[in-house]
Amino acid sequence: MKTSELSRTKSSGVGYFINSIQTLFVGLLRIWTIPIVLMLSVASGFTTYYGLSHFITPWIALVITIAIQSIIVICSLEIAGMHWRANRLRYFSVVCSLFIALTASVSFSYFKFYEISEHDIQHINRLNLIRSDIKPYVDRIQIIKTEVLNQQRADLDKASLEVSQAYFGTHAQIIEGYKHQVGEGPFWKHYNQIYLDKKQQQSQFDHDFSELDQAIQKLQTSTNVLDVAVNIEDAYSAMLDNFQNVQLEINQLSGNIGRSLPQAPLLMTYKQFIADVQPSAAMWSDFSLFAFICAAMVDFFTVLLSYRLEFTAPGPLTADEEDLVFECLRQFTEFRINKNDELEMVIERTELERARRYSDWSRMFAVGLLLSRGFLRKIDDKTVEFAPNLYPLIAEKMADKISQLKTEKRADTGKQSPT
Repeated sequence: MKTSELSRTKSSGVGYFINSIQTLFVGLLRIWTIPIVLMLSVASGFTTYYGLSHFITPWIALVITIAIQSIIVICSLEIAGMHWRANRLRYFSVVCSLFIALTASVSFSYFKFYEISEHDIQHINRLNLIRSDIKPYVDRIQIIKTEVLNQQRADLDKASLEVSQAYFGTHAQIIEGYKHQVGEGPFWKHYNQIYLDKKQQQSQFDHDFSELDQAIQKLQTSTNVLDVAVNIEDAYSAMLDNFQNVQLEINQLSGNIGRSLPQAPLLMTYKQFIADVQPSAAMWSDFSLFAFICAAMVDFFTVLLSYRLEFTAPGPLTADEEDLVFECLRQFTEFRINKNDELEMVIERTELERARRYSDWSRMFAVGLLLSRGFLRKIDDKTVEFAPNLYPLIAEKMADKISQLKTEKRADTGKQSPT
């Protein structure tokens, strides 16, 4: 008899030890889940407040943000603690409240993540906008420069030809009596002066256009530097200075070549170049999937962890509570395995119990205790199912009962054997 009691004590002790370790682990996870849920709520609240504060007064945005995050956590906890068949109206009202809160949170959080994800793209777009403004202006200048230089070369070649014809007396303007007289006469000196003027003008144009090319090259270089500069302000200031130098060179050439040059574009200021993204409805037209996923991911984890926080058991039962629960659950008679592969039982009184006016207060108290502690899950008004952490407790109690029955049977056998 002593051996059987020792064996039962060891078996019971191991079972309780394993259950205690499991319960401790679950409890630690629950404790760790609470600060994670709070941190996720704060993070989601910050991004929600950031987007909301651009549309309404900041203190009102703060109040609404707190309400939104509170609704998300509270509704997630309530959904985990109820079954949709038990109270459909309440269940769907909680789901709708959660959906509205999540929609508002994700929508306004999207603005912050959009700004973060689109910051580099926005910088590139603004830089490309500057390039697109400068390039047509420079290209038009280069075309005019080429036309002017070609015209100057043509005029210089013509002047050179006329000087040669004047020297040999074959120029068309020479009268018949002076034709074919070779030499540097007055007629030659006149065309030679025209040639020298054209040549000097050509040299001046070459020099001026060379300086213009250098200014354009500096402008293009400083524009490219904007993409990799550490000090954006200095780089942008240098780019504007080079752009103004190009304009100055062009304005000086405008009077010399006698042609109207293209009007310079109006570039954005430095403040416009570095301005942050302002939340607006236009962000949804230029939809960013990455920003939306980031905004939704924070709230998804908040809902998931809040749900799991309520879905798991809050803590172990005491020894007295275990005995009370086991004895009360034994009083129920209708059990079955449901579609979730969990043991399901009917908690309402049977027809016979109603006829006998049986008081089921004690066992319903046990059901309410297990529901509040997370060991039972409510299916509908009539049925509940076992949570996974209830099985080892019931198995332990059943093992104790079986051991007790075996002990009593051996005791009865020992008493009957002498007779």
